[in-house]
Amino acid sequence: MTSLNVAEAKARLSELLGRVAHGGETILITRRGKPMARLVPMGTEEIQPLAKVQGWLEDDDPFFAVIDSIVEDRSRRTPRVFQELESTVSEIPE
Repeated sequence: MTSLNVAEAKARLSELLGRVAHGGETILITRRGKPMARLVPMGTEEIQPLAKVQGWLEDDDPFFAVIDSIVEDRSRRTPRVFQELESTVSEIPE
């Protein structure tokens, strides 16, 4: 895997994108020797759904209570599009 610092990657970005897209290379971009980003060909990285990520929040984290309340509130209200549609339909004479 090729490794470049940020300044070099910035100066050669077009070339690097070609190498990644057409040559299948993976390029590591570093800042002060620490990895910052990776350029990889499309379709090679498996994207993991957020629901499958484990270990970054405890089951009793307050975040989940907030999300649950948002979901509950949304299930109780009619979306504005449907409200407008209902008012338009009610104005049509039978």
